Amino acid sequence: MSESSVDALTAARQALRERLLAQRRAFVADANCLPARRAALAGHLMSVLGQLTPERLGVYGSVQSEFDAAAACLADEALEGTPLALPFAFRQPVRMDYRHWNRLPPTLRDECGIAACDGAVVVPDVVLAPCVGYTASGFRLGYGGGYFDRWLAAHPHVTVIGVAWSVGEVDEAELQPQPHDCRLDCVVSELGVR
Repeated sequence: MSESSVDALTAARQALRERLLAQRRAFVADANCLPARRAALAGHLMSVLGQLTPERLGVYGSVQSEFDAAAACLADEALEGTPLALPFAFRQPVRMDYRHWNRLPPTLRDECGIAACDGAVVVPDVVLAPCVGYTASGFRLGYGGGYFDRWLAAHPHVTVIGVAWSVGEVDEAELQPQPHDCRLDCVVSELGVR
């Protein structure tokens, strides 16, 4: 792929990301519908996790109008004994680890400013991945840093569940998945499981 093609793809993805983030902000701003949407997404997510019964679950600290999957997992009695882990992102070199989370309010921020903890480095067998966008075929659009894609490429045996609001679904042609994009095992939204 030529440099100009890479630049054009990068620009197109950034424009798509900005559009989807704006749509997501508007979606969660609807205070009348948000509680029901949160409850529906939590219900679908817990149903999937109940089928998987993870040995260790990787959750995430929510930012920018994401669904708060960590809070939903903490509130679910069926996951009470399941060890949890939070990601910790490093900017140089770009990488991400998961750290054991004792379920107490996170006391640290990673190098991207996201809530994190100081537990031992672990490898969850099931990971929840927040999505800015996603396709019906399971490709994910994140924030553009490549943290999840790098971690997933290094841990191909892990089950990956995308977590998103339904307004983030896009056509595969619009996303233009690249060889480095890792496919999710499923995506859970307030509308169900894809």
